[in-house]
Amino acid sequence: MTTGAGTHARGPHAVAEANFATYANPLVTKAIEEAAALRNDVNAEKLHRLRVALRRLRTLLWAYRPILDAKFDNEQRELFKSLASAAGNTRDWDILIALVENNTNKTLLSSFRKTRNETAEKSAETLRNSHLDETLRNAVSEANRELRTSCGRTPLTKFAQKRTTAAQDQLKKRMHRASKASSADYSSYHDVRKAGKKVRYLIEFFEPLLKKKQRQSLKNPKQLQKRFGALNDVVASRDLLNAHRVSLPDGADAKAALRALKKKQKRRIKAASKLL
Repeated sequence: MTTGAGTHARGPHAVAEANFATYANPLVTKAIEEAAALRNDVNAEKLHRLRVALRRLRTLLWAYRPILDAKFDNEQRELFKSLASAAGNTRDWDILIALVENNTNKTLLSSFRKTRNETAEKSAETLRNSHLDETLRNAVSEANRELRTSCGRTPLTKFAQKRTTAAQDQLKKRMHRASKASSADYSSYHDVRKAGKKVRYLIEFFEPLLKKKQRQSLKNPKQLQKRFGALNDVVASRDLLNAHRVSLPDGADAKAALRALKKKQKRRIKAASKLL
């Protein structure tokens, strides 16, 4: 899959500075469409698709970081991160509910669902108040203007291959570090997951421009994302449940749910470790 690549982006004389919008605009359009759909229906899947589009935009900015102003890049990536976080809160509750619904009582599940629905409404309100369409279009327009007026002219193919290689090297280093870490050191596993996601998105962006060996590595990031994503779901769910224990109603005992999550985490760490 090639995300957002226009036909002129593949030309032999194409330059990276002139093609930023080629990759960014479809992601912005997707994000705006999903945000607009939330006005009538606060759907977790729509929120998730919005979060993915914003994550891809952050990855694209990372790719262009060497030829963008660092301060601007940091500001925009933080903006996309905060918007993605708002979009992801509802899905976090959905994942928790799915993981523990067979290991908890009705009172606890009812409390989770109530909080989940309240979170969905808050997420939608936050995104509506962010003026997301104007915010994203302005960010892309400013980046595009800066790139087009810069003195540099970077061949797009060379740029795509170099940045994808940088992401792949980062992934290898993080995998090596995680392979040496203890199973209790979840942060190293989390770093692998993020690096794998970055590699996957870059290959999807630049696939027609990459060498065969780079393209063929896509299978591994997908596999990493699946297993490490499953691990992250459990860890994030444990953190979410622990963070809300004090506000649970009487009769909503979370001990059984936490025990179930702990067992799942051990199994998923073992499965993730096999890929290292």
